[in-house]
Amino acid sequence: MAFMSYRAADSAHKNIYSELPLIGNERLNFNSSTSFVPTYVKENVATSTGPAYQSRVAGRQILLENPVRESKAKKEREAKRARRALDRAQREAGVLSKKMGQQKGFWRLRKEDTKFHLFLPLHSLWLGYMSELLSLSPQPATRPGDPAVAMPGAAGMQSKLIKADFHGAVVTVRKSKNSCLVGLSGIVVHETENAFKVITQKDQLKMIPKQNSIFAFAVPLYATPALTSLPSSSSAPARTVSEMPHIEFELYGNHFCFRAAERAGRKFKHKETIEL
Repeated sequence: MAFMSYRAADSAHKNIYSELPLIGNERLNFNSSTSFVPTYVKENVATSTGPAYQSRVAGRQILLENPVRESKAKKEREAKRARRALDRAQREAGVLSKKMGQQKGFWRLRKEDTKFHLFLPLHSLWLGYMSELLSLSPQPATRPGDPAVAMPGAAGMQSKLIKADFHGAVVTVRKSKNSCLVGLSGIVVHETENAFKVITQKDQLKMIPKQNSIFAFAVPLYATPALTSLPSSSSAPARTVSEMPHIEFELYGNHFCFRAAERAGRKFKHKETIEL
């Protein structure tokens, strides 16, 4: 009781719940004719009120507090709803997903179909595709003295080859961290994001990872017509690109880990190559 009487008798004690004094003995008026923000900024924020308000505040939306953020669960529900809508649209259009294609075995080859000569027309079709893509000139009747004269510009070829389709190309593993893969060569029958599936000349199906490997492939030096059917026994056997005048390139698998469809619309940037 003595303590309470002492506090009550203290004249220096102030009530924290008392009203604050008026600013300049004036009370703020809030009505439709008086805009609060311009008046308050000009009178209390800065000394040079006119230019500061016009350049920083006038005509802008200023958030006085953090906006309401959507919850993580709501974002996950919207993402699932979008995926279901996309799957439904693909089913209605008759498009099979990657999982359904694997279940149906679209990319599985039977043992009797893993023959190198069966994919020579695919390789010949790729040669014709390269001839059209790179705008190769036809082979002259007489062999030129210097083959470099007929060689197109390498800078323009590289920008096209990096976005080209490699189904049907003959690729060879030149370097790899896995020494068992070095020297392996074959026709590409399936390209995924991280691997090449090739048919070797020994009629073997091999899966070669792109990561930590350097590949070599060649394109014809002159325009080559595409072979659309299997060669008959009487006709001359189909040739590969290595049996004709060609230009050889190296492909770094670490920079090529993309699907063929994604690579066609991707913008590649120049960067240093990390050696194996």
